[in-house]
Amino acid sequence: MPHATSPVEPASTTLHSGPLTGPMSLSNGAELVLRVMPLPADVNGNGDIFGGWLMAQVDLAGAVLPSRIAKGRIATVAVNEFVFKQPVSVGDLVSFYARVVRIGTTSITVHVEVYAERNPANLQVVRVTEANLTYVAIDGSGKPRPLPRPGS
Repeated sequence: MPHATSPVEPASTTLHSGPLTGPMSLSNGAELVLRVMPLPADVNGNGDIFGGWLMAQVDLAGAVLPSRIAKGRIATVAVNEFVFKQPVSVGDLVSFYARVVRIGTTSITVHVEVYAERNPANLQVVRVTEANLTYVAIDGSGKPRPLPRPGS
C-alpha cells in the first residue's frame, strides 16, 4: 500500500465464489479480519443483536489493518459512516472484512463490511452492516505520531 494522502480507488464488493465460511477476502480486496457468533446475552428487547455490540465488533475489526501498518499503538478518532442494513440474530455467523481506503501522515481510514451467514439448512448470506472508520497512530503519551514509511 503506497504511503499517500489520496483515497484508494474502491472496487466491486462481491464475495468470491464458495461458501462464506471459506473466503478469506472479498473481490474488492477486503480481507477477513474477524469472525464471531453473537450470544443470547447480546440481544436487545426485540430479540435482535444490540447495535452497540455490532459497533464494538466493527471497531475491533477495523483496527486490525491499521495496527499492522502503524506498527504500534493506534486510537479510533472517527466513525465517519455506519450503516445498519439488516438485523443480526443469535446464531448468525458474523464475518468482518476490512480494507484500507486512505493512508495519511498519521491516520488510516478503513472500510469494514459485515456479513451474516444464517440458516445453515438453507444457507443465506446477507450484508448486515458497513462502516468507515479512521484510526490515528499514537505514541506512548497518546499524541499522534507519523506512520512508518512503507518497507521500514
